[in-house]
Amino acid sequence: MPTSPTCSRSWSISEDSLRRYVFHASENCIQELLSASDSNRAESITHVNDGWKVVGMENGVEISKRRSGSFHTFRSRWVLKSVSPQKFMTVANAIDAAKEWDADLVEARYIKDLEENLSIIRLRFGERSKPLFRNREFIVYERRETMDDGTLVVAVASLPKEIAAGLQPKQNNSIRGLLLQSGWVVEKLEHDSCMVTYIAQLDPAGWLPKCFVNRFNTKLVMIIENLKKQVLACPTSDGT
Repeated sequence: MPTSPTCSRSWSISEDSLRRYVFHASENCIQELLSASDSNRAESITHVNDGWKVVGMENGVEISKRRSGSFHTFRSRWVLKSVSPQKFMTVANAIDAAKEWDADLVEARYIKDLEENLSIIRLRFGERSKPLFRNREFIVYERRETMDDGTLVVAVASLPKEIAAGLQPKQNNSIRGLLLQSGWVVEKLEHDSCMVTYIAQLDPAGWLPKCFVNRFNTKLVMIIENLKKQVLACPTSDGT
């Protein structure tokens, strides 16, 4: 009778090996985010050359979708006027985004800091969450970088389940979810404004219902609106 090895398998990994793995994985994620956020394609974004298809435009937020096999990648982007990139970065993080996905985020804590800009985070949703996130937990890395041209990038993605199990054994009846890649690209514009691109790619196997894919663009607009409100409510602390 076949068995399911992913339920109990875990890998013990040294901190140095973990740092090298996460650095390499996050570097790939950053490059994917930068490629997907290329704002120089504004006039040709609806073309199918790069696989992106605009599926909605609401409140100034453009939502696009790209599919590769069973994986769906969603991209939202918008311009924030009179908001500097540094100010938006105060809410561009894994924990604030998780709170917007579902309010019943019962645990959000940093497990390990691998470098000053590279951390491992545990996100756990409770029993009162919507079905999509109920009793789900995610072990993710978060990496923050400033590119040579000043573009700010935050990359967030799940660790492989075996590595995550070695770092943080699954607790209670929670289910490990998988966030393939996500993050923000924040580009500086004139007049102390910025263009923000938020990208998320989810693994539908076992946790992303097909019906949710069709409603993802509406959820993204809501998340973006709430993050914008948070930014505008924050006092300026970047010296601008």
